[in-house]
Order: sequence, then C-alpha cells, then structure tokens
Amino acid sequence: MTVDQTLGDILAAAADGRFPPVDGGTTLVAQPGPRDAGVLAFTAHSVIFLDEDPDWLRATLAATDADPLGAAMNPAFLAALMARTGRSMNCVDLLTCAPALPGEPPLALREIEDPAHPRVARALKFRDDVRVWAADGGVLVLGRGVAGRWEAAIELDESARGQGLGAQLAITARHLVPDGVIWAQQSPGNARSVRTFQAAGFRPVGAEALLLAH
Repeated sequence: MTVDQTLGDILAAAADGRFPPVDGGTTLVAQPGPRDAGVLAFTAHSVIFLDEDPDWLRATLAATDADPLGAAMNPAFLAALMARTGRSMNCVDLLTCAPALPGEPPLALREIEDPAHPRVARALKFRDDVRVWAADGGVLVLGRGVAGRWEAAIELDESARGQGLGAQLAITARHLVPDGVIWAQQSPGNARSVRTFQAAGFRPVGAEALLLAH
C-alpha cells in the first residue's frame, strides 16, 4: 500500500515501540530527500522509501521468488532497485536506537573540525550537521542522517579494542545528541559492533538497506 505517513513518522513510532502491523505487507512512502532512499524491514512488514512508480515496485516485489515476509530485503529485489535507480548499496544493516541521556558525557573528548579529516569527509557523504570527536583510542561521529534522524558511528584504534571504550563512546553519543532519540546502524556480521551498541543501551528496531546516490 501507499500511505501519506512519512518515513520520519514511521521511525519515530518505531523508536517508541510502535511498529507497523505484522501482516506480511509492504508500505510505500516518499523519500525524505534526494539523498536518502531504501528499504526498512520490521517484523513481517517492510517499508520502501523511494520516489519510484508504485506499480513497478509492487510488480517487482510480486515477481521476486522469495518468502513474502522478506521479499523487500531479498537480494533479487534489491538488485532490481539498484538497476532501476542507478544507485548502489553497501550492505543490509541492523538498525538500532536509544533515548538521549541527560548530563555530561562520561568521556573527555576533543572535537575535530577539519573538514579534510577522513572521518569527517566520509560522514559528510551520508549525514548533515556532522560533528566528530576524538577520545584516547577512538573517534565518535554524530550527524543527521535518514529523514533527519540523529545517527552515531564510532571507530576504535586496534590497540584500544576489548577495553570497553566502544561502549563508552556509544553511551557518550547518547549524552551529546540534542534530540530525544539517537540511531546507529551495524552490519549484522560485525558481532563486536552489535554487542558494543547493545551494551550502551541501543536496541534493535529492524533492518535497513540504503540505496546510495552517486
């Protein structure tokens, strides 16, 4: 079906624990902006946010030889989306979120304002209002991503792994976000990253496949 509800509405509801119906259906919504397009998968329900012909999307989904409950995340369907739009994809991520926390962050941070810094330059490809901080052994990135949501990403030096710094950085992100909810994506195969964000209070919401414009 196609609805007037925005992707931002759907994300806000999911962050509050209110998910789409568990009916095997697919909801089509408009892209929140030129950059952001893709597919969200919740429990037995998918959301496609893409400015594309709804009839083509439904016909392509129906032609996918896959379980209807997961057809929108089937590789054949995602490949068809990329071919149709000329966009690319990195991977299907686990989408998580956590409420903001009050008070000062637990880590001492140094803000990196150099736009040529590799972490800053990379973040600007995917997010707006990007800010990057360094801590001893790691980096924290905040920015507004899909549908304007605040997103966090962290990166650790190899020598700093296994000491709890990743979880501390993720918790710090919850103190720095100016809105009520912060989001983070992890590759499901990166179990270390998944565990890090879960230890910091981030909870799974669904899966997300972003279609990247060139």
